[in-house]
Amino acid sequence: MDSLVTTEWLVGELGANDLRVVDASYFTALPGEAPRDAAAEYEAAHIPGAVFMDLAELRDTASDLPMMMPSAEKFASRMQSLGLGDGSRIVLYDNSPLHTAARAWWMLRTFGAHDVAILDGGLAKWQDEGRPTASGKETLRHRHFTVWADDSGVRTLDQMKANIDSGAEQVVDARSAARFTGDEPDPRPATHAGHIPGSKNLPYGALFNADGSWKQGDALKAAFEGAGVDVSKPVATTCGSGITAAVLAFGLHLLGNNAALYDGSWSEWGADRTTPKAMGAA
Repeated sequence: MDSLVTTEWLVGELGANDLRVVDASYFTALPGEAPRDAAAEYEAAHIPGAVFMDLAELRDTASDLPMMMPSAEKFASRMQSLGLGDGSRIVLYDNSPLHTAARAWWMLRTFGAHDVAILDGGLAKWQDEGRPTASGKETLRHRHFTVWADDSGVRTLDQMKANIDSGAEQVVDARSAARFTGDEPDPRPATHAGHIPGSKNLPYGALFNADGSWKQGDALKAAFEGAGVDVSKPVATTCGSGITAAVLAFGLHLLGNNAALYDGSWSEWGADRTTPKAMGAA
């Protein structure tokens, strides 16, 4: 299974014994944004057979940071309850402007799932094509999901501090240009404006076509190169809370780059008084 699959491909695969379709929609609740209920929207309309992955709950709830990774045990337990298990082919989609299926993709791969894909265009494309949807909840039989984690692709605060001096990894920030430069204040209380010194800015929306499908090939590569990123060299992605950083990580994956992700992102860096902050353009 390719990492990015089409709606046409999914239609032909629906109902296969090993296939699991997952709605990974998630919406932020930052000040000034109209609230949306991902679970309610899923129950109103989802791809037939799809289960709902609650990213708002699938995190380290003991952390002061908004979206830190959960423990391997918690993650495996939640996947089992959704009917996702060892050997499953998992196709993720979302209906979020943040393209949150990428966060689910990154977590699944970190926690040991190997055959994971994102549906190109998500639920919006599925519905625009007039394809069927279901309502209510879907219940699948529990399947064993091995408790396992590979944190080699997860970056910590200390690692990101050390990287400023070593320059071992290019750091790419998925936030808007105004948030990156510091022209717009951070929406989180007691969080400094600006960006990690030496980082590049590539707002995550630049990785998509006008219809919401992913850019691919030369067009995708050009988006990274336009931000000053060499896709042949190591990269660590960051954003506000680790959500849209996963969009950049998936885009780099499509280009053959196994990028790391700074899970704490600016929520951690910007609020930590010991970290240097840069303002202005990259």
